[in-house]
Amino acid sequence: MQIDIGIPETERENVANELSKLLADSYTLYLKSHNFHWNVEGPMFQTLHVMFEEHYTELAEAVDAIAERIRSLGHRAPGSYTEFADLTSIPESKSVPSAKDMVAQAVEGHEAVVRTARSVLQVAGKAGDQATEDLATQRLQIHEKTAWMLRSLIAG
Repeated sequence: MQIDIGIPETERENVANELSKLLADSYTLYLKSHNFHWNVEGPMFQTLHVMFEEHYTELAEAVDAIAERIRSLGHRAPGSYTEFADLTSIPESKSVPSAKDMVAQAVEGHEAVVRTARSVLQVAGKAGDQATEDLATQRLQIHEKTAWMLRSLIAG
C-alpha cells in the first residue's frame, strides 16, 4: 500500500537511514550500559550499578520508539548485531574497564548519540518531518543531560 503522509519517499528514506544510525547508537549504548551494570566494581559500586540500570532501562524504551518511527516512515528497522555494528559510531567494550573508565566511556557514548541525533534533526527538518524532529530533540535532551551528570561524577 502506498504511504501518503506528506513526505516524499526519497525524504522518508533519508530520514529512516539517519534514524537507523540513531537506533544503532542507542542499542550499542544500551548494551554497553548493561555490561557496565553487570560488571562494575569498587567504592562507587552501588551508585554506578543503579545508575547504569536506569540508563539501560531508558534506552530500552528509546530503541523501541526509534524503530517504530522508522517503521512509520515505511522502512525496515535494523535489528541484528551485524547491522548495528555497521551503523553505530560507538565502539564496543570488549573488556571490563575500571569504574571511572566505565563512566568516561558512558559519557563518550551519550555524546555520540547526541551527535547522531543532531544529524537526524537536520535531515528530518529538511524533509519537514516534525514527528522525527520531536523524537530527535527528546533524545538530545536526555543524552546531553545524562552526559553532564556522568561528567560530574568524575570531575576534578
